Amino acid sequence: MVVFTLGRQYDVYTCNSDLFHLKRFVHVKNPYLETMDEDILYHLDLGTKTHNLPAMFGDVKFVCVGGSPKRMKAFALLMHKELGLAEGGEDVEDICAGTDRYCMFKTGPVLSISHGMGVPSISIMLHELIKLLRHARCCDVTIIRIGTSGGIGIAPGSVVITDTAVDSFFRPRFEQVILDNIVTRSTELDKELVEELFTCSKNIPNFQTLIGHTMCTYDFYEGQGRLDGALCSFSREHKLDYLKRAYKAGVRNIEMESTVFAAMCGLCGLKAAVVCVTLLDRLDCDQINLSHDVLVEYQQRPQLLISNFIKKKLGLCDQIS
Repeated sequence: MVVFTLGRQYDVYTCNSDLFHLKRFVHVKNPYLETMDEDILYHLDLGTKTHNLPAMFGDVKFVCVGGSPKRMKAFALLMHKELGLAEGGEDVEDICAGTDRYCMFKTGPVLSISHGMGVPSISIMLHELIKLLRHARCCDVTIIRIGTSGGIGIAPGSVVITDTAVDSFFRPRFEQVILDNIVTRSTELDKELVEELFTCSKNIPNFQTLIGHTMCTYDFYEGQGRLDGALCSFSREHKLDYLKRAYKAGVRNIEMESTVFAAMCGLCGLKAAVVCVTLLDRLDCDQINLSHDVLVEYQQRPQLLISNFIKKKLGLCDQIS
């Protein structure tokens, strides 16, 4: 039996007590997909005819995405160790090895995928990932972006759990040009998931974790008010005024993917969160001048939080790092 509620598709399973459990399947909002004989996920090097997607991915419950292929491989190896998986401890297979766009690693029920840098790159990956999860009949999936960012008014190394992704005008929206129309979509993230992650962070005393708005820009330099790019059309005073207004509006960090991530996941029924570590305070400086060792340790902080969260959800609370 299938029911439709608020635009989301659920399968209903009846238990002996006559109560029922709703399994939330990933859904797509494209009627043309149903008419396709084959769906080629070109940038992932996968397809509905060339691969048995339900067999490969049907047990996925957690998807973690991040910009760097190296970082997402490191996270996959961390999850392999933390989940106590027996095989492949030294290395993990890149499922997308046939393409040089993204990498993908699977460790038990956890999928780890790189998305590159910026809105266009993560958008392409998300279109194909969401279709993949739908083709694989995955249900009750949680997806989390883990990454790095620039902080505003907080210490470097702080981990920010995003409650709302905002644009450069501090508005909770994602605007996309589709054909010759500007389409606006909501960027609110799952509030329950935000609170769960924040609660989980309290068990990790080695770094500060906070909840705040994340500002998504289309550029690393001028778009984020940096004074050190090849172009700069504003003054230092203008930059500081803008960043202070962002802080006053609730923004605590800046990156380049969160708005489209929140918008697409929300439309497709995925519980989604964004968890990023800050590498500098943009009120103090523009360039990242951390040593290699410090940078690596900072990048591991959101990974540690998410690995502990996943273990808690899987009932492995006694194994929290």
